Amino acid sequence: MCVTAVESRPAGVALTPSPGGHRPFGARVKAFVALTKPRIIELLLITTVPVMFLAAQGVPDLWLVLTTTIGGYLSAGGANALNMYIDRDIDALMDRTSQRPLVTGMVSPRECLAFGIALAVISTVWFGLLVNWLSAALALGALLFYVVVYTMLLKRRTAQNIVWGGIAGCMPVLIGWSAVTNSLSWASVILFAVIFFWTPPHYWPLSMKVKDDYARVGVPMLPVIASNRVVARQIVIYSWVMVAVSLLLTPLGYTGWFYTSVALLTGGFWLWEAHGLQNRAKAGVSGAKLKEMRLFHWSITYVSLLFVAVAVDPFLR
Repeated sequence: MCVTAVESRPAGVALTPSPGGHRPFGARVKAFVALTKPRIIELLLITTVPVMFLAAQGVPDLWLVLTTTIGGYLSAGGANALNMYIDRDIDALMDRTSQRPLVTGMVSPRECLAFGIALAVISTVWFGLLVNWLSAALALGALLFYVVVYTMLLKRRTAQNIVWGGIAGCMPVLIGWSAVTNSLSWASVILFAVIFFWTPPHYWPLSMKVKDDYARVGVPMLPVIASNRVVARQIVIYSWVMVAVSLLLTPLGYTGWFYTSVALLTGGFWLWEAHGLQNRAKAGVSGAKLKEMRLFHWSITYVSLLFVAVAVDPFLR
């Protein structure tokens, strides 16, 4: 979910690890870690652990937090590895993904497939034995949804790919709640909805920045098939719904003044940035002056602050 610097070379030209095909052990370890997309998993865990504090109305069992976090990393890592296996053809043609392990040859497709399946199996068993089977089912469902529904069915077919495919990224909220209570509640559903409406306006600004990459490989991300003005309008609509949903926790009695204050302040700044992007798009601004990445970077800060507030709020009520 971040743009990485790559060497200046024609898109689609894969690099070999070294002359003769030698693959150093240390580089191989780093490559397998890269298959799990650690930066994305950081965001998933940011939404998992705070929900456990809310579910426990205080400090949850720390062993449970550890086992849930490890299980979540393994499950999401397996999904990401399988995503790279399926998308290896287009990853080789996109500048943003041209340094991924399958493209450079540091990991073979067969190794990646075996690695992803192994993580999927291990994570499911891990959750079932050390957390509970509801959490195991939710984690496996998230993995299958991301790999099958998003990567295989939606990504290359519809501009709604990130909207509905983003459901997989909402599941850690439910997993965190179920890990503590072995059940679900309206609080977890509301936070699920927050992430659902957060995902498109989080990812579309990045897609605006790298839309040439997506256009090159025929992936119909919304900025590829629609103007900046249309994309910005959609971002504003989803942003308003997201902020409104985030405020539902307090009237339903799940949170108090601290969470509400943080939700209002961070949500207000989000809306300021979203409308700023829309105004620039309406004015026909393009290129660096569009400043779409400001909203992308703020979106990460927003979700981090909001879920920290979810964790802290039970101690201030």
